[in-house]
Amino acid sequence: MVPSSRRRSNARAVLCVSAACFLALALAVIVFHPVPGDATARTGLVGLGSPGVLQIMRVINHLGSWRLLLPATLMLLIAFPRARARWWIWIGLMLAAPAAEGLLKLLIDRARPEEASMGFPSGHATAAAAFFGALMYLAASLPPPARIVVQAGSVLLILLVALARVILRAHWPVDALAGIALGSAFASIAALLDGLGAPSESAT
Repeated sequence: MVPSSRRRSNARAVLCVSAACFLALALAVIVFHPVPGDATARTGLVGLGSPGVLQIMRVINHLGSWRLLLPATLMLLIAFPRARARWWIWIGLMLAAPAAEGLLKLLIDRARPEEASMGFPSGHATAAAAFFGALMYLAASLPPPARIVVQAGSVLLILLVALARVILRAHWPVDALAGIALGSAFASIAALLDGLGAPSESAT
């Protein structure tokens, strides 16, 4: 088990980095039209979309759907006693993150690459980073082999969802990166809230 002080320190570090990344990406989108390198990166990633890859990406895409991840949050409450004890934090995370993402779409008003609808930040990438970021934090209570597998798998799935959104032509790469940053920031805030007033391992 990772000590609670280390979990809080990690959560603060992730919050600072992810918030800074999101602000930098948002500023780049506002200032530059287009964002340097965004179109080139998109062209390269879209070019990977063979029929087989597209089929796989469509499946992975579901892992960033709020319709799937909101119910999946209930599974976190069942699997982790720590999450169950403060269930409102994790339910609140999965409600606050999409609300913020929708508001930011309205404020920044950046069109998707092939549609007029707003795309910054990516909702699927935000959802995946929020949910799997929470899972990474909660998995710190697991023994080392299981913890490593869950946390590494969570990182991989976040990246794959973001990649899927670009390959499926739904977002610019910057949109997907911003979604990862936003979702990670919300997951870190939830982790810090969970740590407030929680007893240390030495006291339990």
